[in-house]
Amino acid sequence: MSNIKEFMTQDHRDCDEIFAQMEDAVASKSDEALSKFEEFSDALTNHFKMEEMVLFPQFENASGMTQGPTQVMVMEHEQMRELLSKMEDAIQAKDNDKFFGISETLMILMQQHNMKEEQMLYTMIQEHLGDDADHIISRMRTVAY
Repeated sequence: MSNIKEFMTQDHRDCDEIFAQMEDAVASKSDEALSKFEEFSDALTNHFKMEEMVLFPQFENASGMTQGPTQVMVMEHEQMRELLSKMEDAIQAKDNDKFFGISETLMILMQQHNMKEEQMLYTMIQEHLGDDADHIISRMRTVAY
């Protein structure tokens, strides 16, 4: 049987790895900087889709908590989407100082966000939805990619 918490935590780690590759590409002024940004943006956006389209609604239905932690996470997703947009503008302008200022803000926000999900929300979700984990993970995979 699959574990939702482990699956989503691994997806966080995968996004973190691509984030580091993106920052390395920008720092070295690599021709791959934009493509690495796009890869990271796609990975993060896919993660948000899995949560917002499948995982959070399933949890809200099972728990009855519709105005709780999932709403806070969605608001943080919106903040991160705004930062992604600003990072893309900076990368297009080849403004590394601006890019790294925004990427540092995003990294801090992601770390705090991921910690809340991994330490609290995913545990609650696993408790409520664990018996249906295989099906939920399968649905998340189809939504994201």
